[in-house]
Amino acid sequence: MDLTKYQALIFDMDGTLIDSMPAHVGSWQKTCEEFEIPFDEVWLHSLGGMPTIKTAQAIIDKFGLDQHPQLLAETKFRHYESLTHKGNIIPATVDILKAHRKDKKVAVGTGCMRRHADELLTVTGLMPLLDAVVTASDVTNHKPHPDTFLKAAKLVGVEPKDCVVFEDTLLGQRAALAAGMDCILVTEGKISTFTAATTGCER
Repeated sequence: MDLTKYQALIFDMDGTLIDSMPAHVGSWQKTCEEFEIPFDEVWLHSLGGMPTIKTAQAIIDKFGLDQHPQLLAETKFRHYESLTHKGNIIPATVDILKAHRKDKKVAVGTGCMRRHADELLTVTGLMPLLDAVVTASDVTNHKPHPDTFLKAAKLVGVEPKDCVVFEDTLLGQRAALAAGMDCILVTEGKISTFTAATTGCER
């Protein structure tokens, strides 16, 4: 993989750097069971990168529920925070991060809340390798809006056109392209598809 044209690498966290999506989806499954809500695993996984409160609202909208999103979100947080292990690093992306740590700026742009992102990045030993971390707590407009990645680029002092984003969901890919950044998709822990921001063409 030739990354010489880029000055910064920006990684999503859940499902991209850390295999933590099962922990999130499993916590949503327990939440759905608790409230007797249909559980759609594939659909929930596609919302990766979306903050918990917005995922809660999406569930309510999808199933026409008479629930308050904050209650669902807090229940999901409770189940997630009760887990002693939330995921291991994904070698394919972490190896890339480590290989370029000294010659490029490296940041994380995640839909996780700050407290959860800091915990996971610290436990997995990734925090000291990063120049910046942008979480759902740091922006108003979340993925698929570009704000998360634009803020990450600003924090590391690199123009968006000189950044490349690693993402594991189409929602995150949309955010990267909207930010004017090329995007590399990570599918099931492996590098899969490259999409150029200027053309939108995949390869």
